[in-house]
Amino acid sequence: MAALRVLVLLALLAWGGPRAAGQKRKEMVLSEKVSQLMEWASKRSVIRMNGDKFRRLVKAPPRNYSVIVMFTALQPHRQCVVCKQADEEYQILANSWRYSSAFTNKIFFAMVDFDEGSDVFQMLNMNSAPTFINFPAKGKPKRGDTYELQVRGFAAEQLARWVADRTDVNIRVIRPPNYAGPLMLGLLLAVIGGLVYLRGSNLDFLYNKTGWAFAALCFVLAMTSGQMWNHIRGPPYAHKNPHTGQVNYIHGSSQAQFVAETHIVLLFNGGVTLGMVLLHEAATSDMDVGKRKIMCIAGIGLVVLFFSWLLSVFRSKYHGYPYRYVSF
Repeated sequence: MAALRVLVLLALLAWGGPRAAGQKRKEMVLSEKVSQLMEWASKRSVIRMNGDKFRRLVKAPPRNYSVIVMFTALQPHRQCVVCKQADEEYQILANSWRYSSAFTNKIFFAMVDFDEGSDVFQMLNMNSAPTFINFPAKGKPKRGDTYELQVRGFAAEQLARWVADRTDVNIRVIRPPNYAGPLMLGLLLAVIGGLVYLRGSNLDFLYNKTGWAFAALCFVLAMTSGQMWNHIRGPPYAHKNPHTGQVNYIHGSSQAQFVAETHIVLLFNGGVTLGMVLLHEAATSDMDVGKRKIMCIAGIGLVVLFFSWLLSVFRSKYHGYPYRYVSF
């Protein structure tokens, strides 16, 4: 019986020894990975990776940390304007985490540039940039681990909400001081103060209906074109396909838009408004009949042209919309 116990004990030791050794090796490899990432993160908030670093530190197990990776194309010859804009916001987010009191090795921010890691793009079957993907501490990325850039935009605050949703790490975004707003406000107050000082004896310009109407019209056109949506969501100015080089200024979805799209819509709305103003002036002014006819024709032309373009933009975003004014 004693001999049998000894044999069983030796068998258990023989079976458990390699397993314990393998577990120890995994712990050592994990410790080396975390130490390496922490060292790089202490020098740069966003760790730049090539194919080898990505496969070793992000794809290969073991891993007990999440990695947010931005796949981009920042080289000048790629002419990816959106990539540069997204990179600025991504740097703000990563810096906010690096200098946060809650900074830990639970999450790291990294970047793979196409010219430094094209093999990674091929491995992931990725054909667009910029793209943000969360590689979780356990398992493979799921559908929600790919950031919906076209819907949410690339503002650091939006990225932080997505990171919190995927990793349970809450990052308080801290932006560098921006003095443009106070300077513009100060300049506006200085201009108003100067006008009041120079024309202190005659303030009739404050009661100018045309001036106030023009200011109100500009505000309405800016708001109806989607400027507030841009301010909240921070969408890219446009999108350039890195493979074909084609630039899209109109977003193909009704749930999102580009900054350039709002400028286009603003121009079209302004054209329709100008046409309506000309029609009103043609009907109510005291000018001779010939000039009024010219104004009427010009007004009708502007309304028809720009309203047709507006409908074409609407049809491109709401696929299947059957109506149009003039074919384009």
